[in-house]
Amino acid sequence: MQKRHGELSSLSPPAAAGGLPERRGSRPVGTGRARAKAIVLGEHAVVYGAPALALPLPQLTVTATAGFSARSPAGPDGFSLTVTGDGERPKAARASDGLRRLTAGFRAVMGLPDTPRLDVIIDCAIPLGRGLGSSAACARAVVHALADLFGREVTPQLAFDLVQTAEKVAHGRASGVDAAAVGATAPLLFRAGRAEEPAIGCEGLFIVADSGVAGRTRDAVELLRRGFEERPGSREAFVSRATELTGTARLALAEGRPEELGAQLTEYHGLLRAGGLSTDRIDAMVGAALAGGALGAKITGGGMGGCVIALARAERAAGVTARLLAAGAVRTWSVPLGKQAGHGR
Repeated sequence: MQKRHGELSSLSPPAAAGGLPERRGSRPVGTGRARAKAIVLGEHAVVYGAPALALPLPQLTVTATAGFSARSPAGPDGFSLTVTGDGERPKAARASDGLRRLTAGFRAVMGLPDTPRLDVIIDCAIPLGRGLGSSAACARAVVHALADLFGREVTPQLAFDLVQTAEKVAHGRASGVDAAAVGATAPLLFRAGRAEEPAIGCEGLFIVADSGVAGRTRDAVELLRRGFEERPGSREAFVSRATELTGTARLALAEGRPEELGAQLTEYHGLLRAGGLSTDRIDAMVGAALAGGALGAKITGGGMGGCVIALARAERAAGVTARLLAAGAVRTWSVPLGKQAGHGR
């Protein structure tokens, strides 16, 4: 099943979304949740319309709570944000503007009147700057916390659009893959605003390993863009090759060819490395995973730091994980191929 993701500006408030006098229909506190994601294939190219294969990471979650406060508004929008968890202070600084815009968008779409000050608290276990979708997951959790607080229904389309408003503030240009993946319960294939669950005929484990070094998506995007400008035709070649690798991987995933799926990961790493997006530590981790028996490995996310993702058979996963840790990984998470249990609101 495919879902079409449009723009927030194309939305209109639901017919039932009238005013909310005296907070009627609202709860004292609203709660929302989301999870991390990892890009298996397609990062950077997805911005130019190529497909991307993404994977939810259920071990890494975000919980947001929203409530009314009797204190004076913190600013003209009456919005106060507190972030706890991994790297809370820089995360709060980066998230604030985007989440303010998201909150304003939620109020506008739902037709909500001015309210007392909103206090939002985000407990985020997703490490910052690792390409794991921390900003999108925080935004999605806030969307559902606001919906719970005000007693409103949020469709998947609306949740996506609202998260995108925050993502565009955080990253400048956002493909939408993060906004879709942080609400997924299984691997998804994303292209040009459409998300679908790919067929899965493979068994194995994806191992995500944190290098301990934060990257910045904006910097990585700018580095790649400058490279494209300096080498005419390089952008087209990059997108074409990325599309080919992701397409081959999708078929291998569906038809039960894990060795071929893994090979596409390693090839894609070479593509990103040629663009200057890898680091010595990341390269060492990729090499260690392959030496430990991984079927494939690559950097995941924006690059210039962040994480490595490796594909391994179940019986080789412990050895691959040990090699990654010995090569400099500070922590790892593993996700089996297939549908994940549970779904965060």
